[in-house]
Amino acid sequence: MKKDWFEKELEKYSKLSGYKKPEKYSNVIKLDSNENYAISQEFIEKVINTAKENMDVREYPLGGTEKLVQNISKYIGMPKEMIGVGNGSDQIIDLFLSNFTSKDTKILTSDPTFGFFEERCKLYSIPTIKIPFDKNMTLNLEKFLSNSKKANILYLDTPNNPTGFQFQKKDLERLIREFKGLVIIDEAYVEFSDYSIVEMTKKVNNLIVLRTLSKSFGLAGLRIGYFIANEKIIDIFTRIIQYPYPLNTLAIEAGVIALQQSKHFTDVANLVKTERSRIITNLQQMKIFEVFDSKANFVLFATGGSGQRIYKALIEQGISIKNLGKIGSHEGCLRVTIGSQEMNSRFLTAIRDLLN
Repeated sequence: MKKDWFEKELEKYSKLSGYKKPEKYSNVIKLDSNENYAISQEFIEKVINTAKENMDVREYPLGGTEKLVQNISKYIGMPKEMIGVGNGSDQIIDLFLSNFTSKDTKILTSDPTFGFFEERCKLYSIPTIKIPFDKNMTLNLEKFLSNSKKANILYLDTPNNPTGFQFQKKDLERLIREFKGLVIIDEAYVEFSDYSIVEMTKKVNNLIVLRTLSKSFGLAGLRIGYFIANEKIIDIFTRIIQYPYPLNTLAIEAGVIALQQSKHFTDVANLVKTERSRIITNLQQMKIFEVFDSKANFVLFATGGSGQRIYKALIEQGISIKNLGKIGSHEGCLRVTIGSQEMNSRFLTAIRDLLN
């Protein structure tokens, strides 16, 4: 029997692996998904409870995204006309790829990069030019510049996930200025980093900067993403491409309240930076791992051939981190999220116990 067109389409998609979410373990310290446990649950609950007082879920969230945009505008100091929102930055990425690319589009990016972006490129059959990290887990600017004319889109998550690498600001600015196609800079972890290039969107019309409230604001479960770009891009995206109601009412109200208390989240981000330094220093002092500098809320370290064994042993001790395997020439790469001080101390104690 001849297969119909839909069966053929399903068969084509079934060959893709899709984005792999972390394993779900019960009763473990969760340091595998770059969530922000440095923010107390009590504080987040207050945000959510206050949000509930301001909403009626029987109603569509008319005007809600506009209110959220106004508060984002105050937080980042950019005009509201240059801000768009989405159901997590994942959805924003997906809408740009599905509407502005084809099989003839080529994307220049790093290897590795944000996993969801990679899988979406595969889904839409978009060819990618990948620049690998070198042995120091850094990226070579000249390799990007020499390949820039071969690509239509440049995508960089900076700081990079999973390495934590961030270009020197002047190098990233040069790459953005010299790239002639669409530039998408993903600043999901920017609050933990040294700088942002968001101001460049005022002068560079082909630049889009992605942000999220999932990381430094600790609202990963509410899926609140936003981006900054020139007014024409925002207008077309918001008026034509984006869904009528991309965010639910609870997400909007909680996002507004969180943004109005941004100083608290900035203080927490500074605590995360301090804890990140403590994790890096302690792992380095063990003199068995290769530990890489990070500008995000996680630390990557290479274990040689011991990655899987350490990962499983930590699970047995009630701690889940990310097992990444080989990255470039580095075997047994593991990534640990910077959690609360107590969670970080338990992780370090568990690692020491394993080594002893």
